[in-house]
Amino acid sequence: MKNLIAICGLDCEICDARIATLTDDDALRERTAKAWSEMNGVPITPDMINCEGCRMEGVKTPFCSTLCPIRQCALKRGFATCGDCPDMETCENVGAVYKSDPEARKRLTGRD
Repeated sequence: MKNLIAICGLDCEICDARIATLTDDDALRERTAKAWSEMNGVPITPDMINCEGCRMEGVKTPFCSTLCPIRQCALKRGFATCGDCPDMETCENVGAVYKSDPEARKRLTGRD
C-alpha cells in the first residue's frame, strides 16, 4: 500500500492540504480552509493548511496531527492503517469515512 494512503484509507495524494503544502499555494490554502471550516463547523485558518500526509514524516494539519480520533486510535494500538485492525468493519469512526468516500475502505482492504 502506498504511504500516501491515510490511516483511514483517504488518499493523501489528492488532498488539497498536501497539494497546497508541496506547491506552497496560498490561494489553495485559503480555499481549503474556507471549505473545511464550512464542512466541519469549526474555524480553520489558511496557516493550518500544511500537511505532507497522514503516514508521512513531516508537517500535518492540527486535526491530522493530534485531533483525528482515527489516527490516534491506530497509533495507540500500533496499526499502520485501519486495514490492520480486527475491529475495522464495526468501527463507527472509520465507518463515517467510508460513507463519505467508499473507495477508502477498498484502498485499505483491496476489496469492495
